[in-house]
Amino acid sequence: MIRTAIIGYGRNGSTMHAGPLERYQNDFEVAAVCDIDPAAKEKAKARFSCPVYDDYHKMLEEIRPDFTVIVTRSHQHAQMAIDSLMAGSDVLVTKPWATNARDAERMIAARQVTGKKLLPWLPARFGTDLLKLREIVERGDIGRVFEIRRSVTTFGLRCDWQTESRYGGGYLLNWGPHLIDQPLQLVKSPVTRVYGNLRQIVNPGDGEDNLRVICHTGDGVTVVSEFLIAAGPYPAWVIQGDRGTILVEGDTARIFRAELPERVGAEEYRTNTVITESAEKITGQIYGDEYEIYPHIAKVLRDEEAYFVPLEEALRLSRILDAARLSSRLGQEVWL
Repeated sequence: MIRTAIIGYGRNGSTMHAGPLERYQNDFEVAAVCDIDPAAKEKAKARFSCPVYDDYHKMLEEIRPDFTVIVTRSHQHAQMAIDSLMAGSDVLVTKPWATNARDAERMIAARQVTGKKLLPWLPARFGTDLLKLREIVERGDIGRVFEIRRSVTTFGLRCDWQTESRYGGGYLLNWGPHLIDQPLQLVKSPVTRVYGNLRQIVNPGDGEDNLRVICHTGDGVTVVSEFLIAAGPYPAWVIQGDRGTILVEGDTARIFRAELPERVGAEEYRTNTVITESAEKITGQIYGDEYEIYPHIAKVLRDEEAYFVPLEEALRLSRILDAARLSSRLGQEVWL
């Protein structure tokens, strides 16, 4: 049994993480829950019959968990992770695992000192849309990919801490780990330069709610990630290759293949290209299924598998997010 503590029993802590911990009772035992909200503590105590705390330092000292799951406000993640590692616990940190690359490096240093495991939570890598698109790209349907656009649109308002930068709020840290990391899983070369345009359009607070981040890779692929305040939907994905295009709308991936004719003589102005279309369905959860991920986590904690997010890749993503914010302030590209 992996004795597990949860720090943060709010909307995600009590569902996305507590749910699989509760289901997989042959792997995990919820040994303690920490939250500053008395109502949340009472709910956790009734659900798991475990000790509850409002001070995570005291919880770590008294419970000595094998594994700690951190699901708090973003600005708290790094220090809580470091304290948990130093207390001898393996740690999972919800996204964003850190608000900047400097804090991510501090967390990695604590992991190296303690020898404990540090697991950044990027569930969209298990997303069914990403898995389907990787399959289509790898079988060569659209040739060499040169541009990927990943988009989410909404006109909904938020009125919580995610709108305030002092808590690590803003959509770059909230949505960026999904919308930037996902398409980068389809390219082979690291990002070399980043352009960011972050704006506040409709939400209260001082955090951005509209973002466009453009990443250029060393092998010439452009990745555009955007969360847009828009009343109508955009395609969720547009992947362009030198032999076709993939367009994802709703639960359907439409694949347009270009049958290029042989080159003609110099006297010909243009050639006719034949386009064929097919479609494939996307089922399941596009941001990942926690009930699929947690059995993998149990195996990772028992040294039976490698974790699906290597630390160097999580750190690279933090540096990209930092570069996007800096770029938006400067109004120019930032090289990594």
